[in-house]
Amino acid sequence: MKMLVTGATGFLGGRLARSLLEDGHEVTGLGRSEEAGRRLERDGIRFIRTELGDADAVNRAVSGGFDIALHCGAHSASWGREADFWAANVTGTANIAQACLLAGVSRLVHVSTPSLCFGTKERLGVRETDPLPAKQISAYARTKLLAEREIGRARRSGLRTLVLRPRALYGPGDRSILPRLIEANRRTGVPFIGGGQALIDLTYVDDAVQALKLAAFAPNETPGGLYHVSGGAPIAFADAAERLFAKLGRPLRIKKLPFAAAYTAAAVMEAAAKLKPYGGEPMLTRALVGMLGSSQTLDIGAAREQLGYKPLVGIEEGLDRFAEWYKAQEGGRID
Repeated sequence: MKMLVTGATGFLGGRLARSLLEDGHEVTGLGRSEEAGRRLERDGIRFIRTELGDADAVNRAVSGGFDIALHCGAHSASWGREADFWAANVTGTANIAQACLLAGVSRLVHVSTPSLCFGTKERLGVRETDPLPAKQISAYARTKLLAEREIGRARRSGLRTLVLRPRALYGPGDRSILPRLIEANRRTGVPFIGGGQALIDLTYVDDAVQALKLAAFAPNETPGGLYHVSGGAPIAFADAAERLFAKLGRPLRIKKLPFAAAYTAAAVMEAAAKLKPYGGEPMLTRALVGMLGSSQTLDIGAAREQLGYKPLVGIEEGLDRFAEWYKAQEGGRID
C-alpha cells in the first residue's frame, strides 16, 4: 500500500516509516530535517521536506494518492513558545486532516499523547473514557488536546480516523526522555521527587510502532477511535532510574526533593523562563514534577482487546537495548 508518515524525521516517525518499508509498503515521509530526510532516502523512503503549518505545502504533499496516513509529526518539546506548539500541533494537524479529506485518503491514524490526561495528581489506570483535567498543565498537552478535536472534526466530515496516545517512548534513537535523565545525573543529580516511588508507564518504541500499524490496518468496524498505549507494566521511577544507570555502568546521583518544594521551584523556574523565551527550558517544569512525583498510569485494555495490541519488549530488555545503543554513540557522554 502507499503509506504517508508525517514526522518521519523524528524518533517515532522514522522508526515507523522504516518498519512499514520492511513490510513491503511504498512509504513517503514528511519532515523538516533535510539531514534526517537524506537518511530516509538512503533507506528507500521518499522524503518531502514539509512544514506542517503551511497548508498549501501539506496539500501538495498529501495529494500523491496515499492509502493510509499516519500523523506522527508534532512539536513535542517539554518547553517552548506557545505559538510554536500551536503551529505544529493544532494548525499542522488541521492541515493534515483537511488534506487527507481532499485527497481521498482512506484512513488517518493520529499520534496524540496521554500527557493531556495528567496534571500533578495521582491517577492510576486511566481509560480513554475517563474525564480529562479541567486544565492541561503544559503548552504541549493543551495543543495536543486541540489537535484531537481537529481529528474529531475530520472524522465527523467523513474521514476514517483513529487516535493513539502512547506514553513516554524510549529505546535506541531516543534523544529525549532517557538522555535527559543522563544529563540531569551528570549536572545536578536525578530528581527523586517524593522518594521516587511514583509509578510511571514507559513504552518501547517498537511497541508503539506495532500499535500504529495495528491501527492503520484495523477493520473498519473497529469499535473504538481512541486508544491508550504503553508497555503495560508500570514501574516506580526510582527503580527505572536505578536499572538504567546500572546498565550504563555509571553511578546514579540522586537529588531528593519533597513534592511541594519541587512544584514550587518548578513554578518559579517556569515564570523566570517566560521572561526569557529564548533562554532555554527550566531545569524543572510542573509537568515533569507531576510525572515524576505522582503515580500516573494508563489502562491499555481497549488497545489489547480491539486492536490486538500486545507489548513485546519489557523494561529490562528495553533498557538493555537503549544502554547498548547509547554507549555505542560517538561522543555519547554518560558521565
